Amino acid sequence: MLNRKSTLRVIAPIGIALCLGLSACSSGEKADAEPAPLDKVESSASVKAPKQAQADSPKSEGGARSVGQPATGVVKEDEGEVVYDITARKVETGTEQEAQRLVQDKAAAKGMVLAVAHVEYTHKSGPALTDSSDVGDSTTLWADGKRGTVLLFAPKDNADCEDPYKIDSWKQGESHTLCESFLVPADSKTIEVHWSEEDGEPFVWKFSRN
Repeated sequence: MLNRKSTLRVIAPIGIALCLGLSACSSGEKADAEPAPLDKVESSASVKAPKQAQADSPKSEGGARSVGQPATGVVKEDEGEVVYDITARKVETGTEQEAQRLVQDKAAAKGMVLAVAHVEYTHKSGPALTDSSDVGDSTTLWADGKRGTVLLFAPKDNADCEDPYKIDSWKQGESHTLCESFLVPADSKTIEVHWSEEDGEPFVWKFSRN
């Protein structure tokens, strides 16, 4: 999973207007195939997983969720174990031309578009956080059954996306929306947002493109 504290950088920071809104589907099959990593673009499969729930913590069973339906997961933060409600709200995609402008290796992004997952996290129980959370590090995005390629530090000029590094106090009952950016094939028909505990089955929210 992507670690927010990672210093890897593979894209050029520019503003980007997201388009092509996605409509939601109510169910989805679990996807388990992974593509080969793109040259000079970090694959989400290659980034160290964040700290998660302890081995003796109950693991979530995962499974499909309808849009707006939350899942409950446990994350081991620096302050201790925190229980979150996690809800994928929407996914937005851009154009192939915009994706080309985001990466240094243009060939690596050929036929790809930027896809941004908007996920809401609610602190249900556990200690209040005094630093940025690791909860968003467990989010991945899949397109037509294949894992998308994560973009580190992609532009987040969308008003719905909060800066995780600016959330230095997170108390029980509070919610924040964090966004994760990926490259996916431009011709993909369905996009899934996955979130899972370490070694747990993923929760899956499925979206279809208009």
